[in-house]
Amino acid sequence: MNLETWELLSYIVTVFGLPLAIYAFIVEQRKERENEDEEVYQLLTADYTDFLKLVMENPDLKLRSQTHTQDLTEEQQERMLVIFEILISLFERAYLLSYDEVMTQKQRRRWLSWEDFMREWCEREDFRRLLPRLLHGEDPDFAAYILKLANQAAIQTNSAAES
Repeated sequence: MNLETWELLSYIVTVFGLPLAIYAFIVEQRKERENEDEEVYQLLTADYTDFLKLVMENPDLKLRSQTHTQDLTEEQQERMLVIFEILISLFERAYLLSYDEVMTQKQRRRWLSWEDFMREWCEREDFRRLLPRLLHGEDPDFAAYILKLANQAAIQTNSAAES
């Protein structure tokens, strides 16, 4: 092989090989990012499942009902507050790790499942009432987001009660 052949081969590698390598690198990075997102989602979901087990261990608080629990003892109120604090911490972590203004379709689907959980809890009057206390010191963007959901839930609840 002479010098011209080597030169031609180097041009071919430069023209085709380099862009192909860059493309392969970008595709691999996207796959890694997707795997990381999926892992975060799975870990957060496992944490929420553990939280629901905690809720089940405290049936006297009636946390799965849609209305606020009345006539709680001081000890029950304290347990409820701690459970709500755990929930807010979990929601904030999900927000910080999963929410973004611009998301792929898959990221949006994952996020909307978390938003559904948040909306469900925001339907509880006692949860909404405690939110200002629960959100003290939390991420401001997260606080604004969940307060918006809580306000929407309160409007919806009031509309349903008036009907």
